[in-house]
Amino acid sequence: MKILVVEDNPAINKLLVRTLEKNGYTVYSVFTGKEAADIIEQQEFDLVLLDIMLPEIDGYEVFAYMREYDLPVIFLTAKDQLSDRVSGLRSGAEDYITKPFDLEELLARVEVVLRRNGKNDTNKLLRWQYIEINEKTRAVTARNQAVSLTPKEYELLLYLIRNKGIILPREKIYQKIWGREEEPNSRTLDLHIQRIRNKLQLGQDLRTIYGVGYLLEG
Repeated sequence: MKILVVEDNPAINKLLVRTLEKNGYTVYSVFTGKEAADIIEQQEFDLVLLDIMLPEIDGYEVFAYMREYDLPVIFLTAKDQLSDRVSGLRSGAEDYITKPFDLEELLARVEVVLRRNGKNDTNKLLRWQYIEINEKTRAVTARNQAVSLTPKEYELLLYLIRNKGIILPREKIYQKIWGREEEPNSRTLDLHIQRIRNKLQLGQDLRTIYGVGYLLEG
């Protein structure tokens, strides 16, 4: 499942990203309404966590723009008055969560919204050429044969496929898979790339862009 976090507070943004990623979600984050509008034009998401009090363009304006993309949205905001909640829900948001929030409750609400919108379907598959990934069960097949991957190999493969056709810098890959707190380790990344290249027989489809990073052909 792919979630977009729109939150201008850096600490809360980081907390949301880390929590969701640890629970198996693919997460993208932005800090302004304009960035949110730009990214949904470029990528597909299963859910958006949207702050209301954003700089320049507020959350309600962003939400109005997102409606044409039929995206489920959970408002996540410090506006905790009953009238605010009623307004948020009546606007068409799937849920309205006030800050401060409990992380377990947030995750539960995310699961409910995804399930209600048919996003937690166990049959949801991600495909790339001869590779098929069941994102719910984390099962991977290549040429109709099951392939066993470690958790990090799975996350790396998923990230490469979701960004196929895009040159991904080494630092960006490392931080996405191993976390923003980790010190980048080129050898660790290279070994994982080599393993999934061998296990899935990716050959030249997974290219090394020397001095930059990696590219999975589209």
